[in-house]
Amino acid sequence: MSWDAEHEDGAHTVGRWLTDRAARSPQRTAIDDRGVRTDYATLSSRATSLAERLRRGGYGPGDRIATVSGNSADHVVAFFACALAGIAFVPLSWRLTPRELVGLLDRTDLALVLVEDEHAALAGEALRGAERMPPVAVLGATEVEASVPLSRTTRPRRPVHDDDPLLVIFTSGSEAAPKGVVLTHANCFWNNLALAQALPLGAEDVVLAMLPQFHVAAWNCQPLLAWWVGATVVLERSFQPARVLQLVAERGVTAMMGVPTQYGMLAADRAWEQTDVSTLRLALVGGATMPAWLQDAWTRRGVALTQGYGLTEAAPNVLHLPADEAPASPGAVGRPYPHVSVRVVDPESLLALEGEATGELWVRGPSVFAGYLDDDEATARAMSGEWLRTGDLVHRDAAGVVRIVDRIKDIFISGGENVAPAEVELALGLHPLIAEAAVVGAPDPVWGERGVAFVVPAAGAALSPDEVLMHARRNLAAFKVPVHVEIVSALPRSTIDKLARSRLRERAERLLAAPRTKGHVPETEEVGP
Repeated sequence: MSWDAEHEDGAHTVGRWLTDRAARSPQRTAIDDRGVRTDYATLSSRATSLAERLRRGGYGPGDRIATVSGNSADHVVAFFACALAGIAFVPLSWRLTPRELVGLLDRTDLALVLVEDEHAALAGEALRGAERMPPVAVLGATEVEASVPLSRTTRPRRPVHDDDPLLVIFTSGSEAAPKGVVLTHANCFWNNLALAQALPLGAEDVVLAMLPQFHVAAWNCQPLLAWWVGATVVLERSFQPARVLQLVAERGVTAMMGVPTQYGMLAADRAWEQTDVSTLRLALVGGATMPAWLQDAWTRRGVALTQGYGLTEAAPNVLHLPADEAPASPGAVGRPYPHVSVRVVDPESLLALEGEATGELWVRGPSVFAGYLDDDEATARAMSGEWLRTGDLVHRDAAGVVRIVDRIKDIFISGGENVAPAEVELALGLHPLIAEAAVVGAPDPVWGERGVAFVVPAAGAALSPDEVLMHARRNLAAFKVPVHVEIVSALPRSTIDKLARSRLRERAERLLAAPRTKGHVPETEEVGP
């Protein structure tokens, strides 16, 4: 019996995108991974073979397979194999510390962990600290694709359904622990269908994928659509401005996505003015609102940036602003994608506001997530009926164009990465000499925002900013480490004893605007999501 006959799947399942495309365009290049090209026939063959090995090993719908891997063809093979077998794919961030990874491993109830050689030490340390050690295998054609560890719980074979989880992406919210966002095959289908209608790609496109694949945008903002239509995806493992500019010119890149920090660093690179960027027709911006100077810098080179807005819980695309409208609407993030409905709601009365209005942005549509992983309470807090509450305060003008005003939630975005103050505060509180800590985001010209920590020492303790920063670096990913630490005797509070974050933000803005020495974190080479 053939694979297709035995495993007939739903109308919106993503695994069939690859097998269908391979049947139509077998020799077209699907992936360019550091110069090594993989055509659609080979990618499909590898993914289909691994999916069958996983099924024979007892894995199937209901299971979750995690990865610790950089961007690579091997990682894409594992993704499509999971999609074909109905297994949830859980890409974990290699930027996290072992302590942070342990927390995710313990909460995810994993059937298998796939690790890339480069990140074996990180994954190994985290796995040794986990409460339960799941089976582990190495990514690659000669590793897990040749031999899959047997599952500890055999799943019965069944077809893949549209509502089966496809991706579980961990994202920082307003709480201390990151939450796993569950996106089904149908969620991702509708997200990519909307993208195809608003910002279409074709088989002749060359997409540069430079966002790390533990982010939803690394799949659902161009790459998956590219593999759906038969385009080529150029995979990059890290963001290096000179290297990215070289790839744009040498590979004839036509489409890419990045965060404002990345586009700003590209425009500031020495090779910027000499690089041929004429092939680039669709440069999508997400993660934060781009400043007007950045739009101007790219427009002068003949490339108009297309602003987008989204969140992982919406798979992620919600709003976009066509490039030709950007000059007339500075700071705007646009109108809804097809198949996405939005409303602006008064945060107090929860009544929908009509016409020009300022309030919380709510989102509804078939791309809105299935819920948080094993957390019904958090899911209920995020939803109001069919509507996803974003926590973002927006202004909608008379023409229906949305502009982000502020975040109702406390998270801030640094270099395209969400940072939850509660998570950073919890990590700082692990230090025995810290009694209290509060973290806020403050504007930064390069990163968009950076964290500033206000720390109250334990009674009688002598504590320095440098000691706090060393502790933070041991317990937090680099992008979460505050850029500045201020030692204070007490934290400001309101009359109801609530932390007065607005006063801390004002103080943080003044601190970052002034020359910094003590407590300042030097810039790192790591950038972007």
